[in-house]
Amino acid sequence: MTHAIAAIDLGASSGRVLRGVLDGGRLTVEECSRFPNGPVRVPVDGDNDFEWDVLALWSGIRAGLAEAARRGPVDAIGIDSWAVDYGLLDADGRLVGNPSSYRSPRTETATRRLFDEIGADDLYSLNGLQFQPFNTMFQLIADRDWDRSGRARTMLMLPDLIGYWLTGRRICEVTNASSTGMIDPTTRRWSPEVLDLLSSRFDVDVPAILPELVEPGAVIGPVRLAGVDLRTHEGAATPLIAVGSHDTASAVVAVPAVEEGAPFGLISSGTWSLVGTELDAPVLSQASRAANFTNELGVDGTVRYLKNIMGMWVQQECLRQWREAESSDADGLSWPVLDAQTEAAEPMRTLFDINDPEFFAPGDMLGRIDRWCARVGEPAPRSRAELLRAITESLVVAYRRALRQTGELSGKAIEVVHIVGGGSKNALLCQSTADATGLPVIAGPVEGTGIGNMVVQLRAIGALDGGLANLRRIVSDSSALTRYEPTPGALGAWEAAEARVFG
Repeated sequence: MTHAIAAIDLGASSGRVLRGVLDGGRLTVEECSRFPNGPVRVPVDGDNDFEWDVLALWSGIRAGLAEAARRGPVDAIGIDSWAVDYGLLDADGRLVGNPSSYRSPRTETATRRLFDEIGADDLYSLNGLQFQPFNTMFQLIADRDWDRSGRARTMLMLPDLIGYWLTGRRICEVTNASSTGMIDPTTRRWSPEVLDLLSSRFDVDVPAILPELVEPGAVIGPVRLAGVDLRTHEGAATPLIAVGSHDTASAVVAVPAVEEGAPFGLISSGTWSLVGTELDAPVLSQASRAANFTNELGVDGTVRYLKNIMGMWVQQECLRQWREAESSDADGLSWPVLDAQTEAAEPMRTLFDINDPEFFAPGDMLGRIDRWCARVGEPAPRSRAELLRAITESLVVAYRRALRQTGELSGKAIEVVHIVGGGSKNALLCQSTADATGLPVIAGPVEGTGIGNMVVQLRAIGALDGGLANLRRIVSDSSALTRYEPTPGALGAWEAAEARVFG
């Protein structure tokens, strides 16, 4: 029997609605809508903050679901998005303002205040989460300081907010909940110690605003979308299914590692790069905390043991600046042209620490890179091609370091690296990662997040069965994958490159 599902996949730079059809053990995916996204700069008391235009996202989602319904039955829907950000609802269930963006600078004071109350080691032992100044718990403290939360009665993570608008049910799916800093990764429940800390020391009544937790695969409820008739093949209302609602959790499901238990390295490559592996239990050692690794929850009781790396964000910001410049040539900024120029540029001429906080905020990325190079004595890129080559190779250096640390800290001997997401299309990035790690790289699927979202839905409605290995077999059978082998003799140059960046 044929089954059709829809995945709402929201990224920090764009969103889309995908329709998938499972037929004969193979999943085909088509795009129903794509719409832009990005943090919007807004004035607040004479200063600037960054917020999400969630209503524009909602309009794009509505249009995409309408198109999915026009193309045929939809047996289930799942939602994933980036992590940490949330919407606050008042007593009437209305949204209290636009959700703040994780790129907002408002949490600077909140992070210092929290660590005045609890040491970093102690906090890590409770939540296993890497330090990021935008983690949800810091945002909640900042909202309290700004009185943003005064009318809040419910906190919903971004995919759960969209799910609430689709079904009327308020829940919190655990993979995204684990990015808040308020989950105990050993129990997969809210951490009483962290909630008590926030309530008693910062007057943030978190327990009162948190909805119930659900695991991926749970049926949330029937979708009711005014003006859009979403029906299954049997004619029933289409159900919303909880998937790995943190987009990386869905991307990890789509890693085509079909041998159950075989250790693999993974890179989910998009606006952010998430680098690490999949484990059965969290790593809560102080060495893990010192290396700033995170233990976030995955599908089927797994743990995503990862390090956040800045990803394609730096590249995206450079491209935005070029396109905004009056002298920019649209044809010269097409990716086929830029990719060819990047591959032809001098290798390892310029390297920088792509995870430096200097590159985090929107703005003058070109100037920041030049200033970073001047400060540390690296040659500044002289052309677009040299700059894109520097970004790519700096990413690879960060990947190499994070994958080596993953093996050391987890005790897993990584044998192969999987790159999923948009970065899997970048041949230079993939080959360089193989050369830098000395490990084979399997690139694909490009639509890893959407496909991972879909196979969890399909299992929930009974169209698939088995564990992650079986879901991944469907992914592998349905995807175009490319294997990159390490170039003999290349490892030494990458060892020197890592020492050049990190000392």
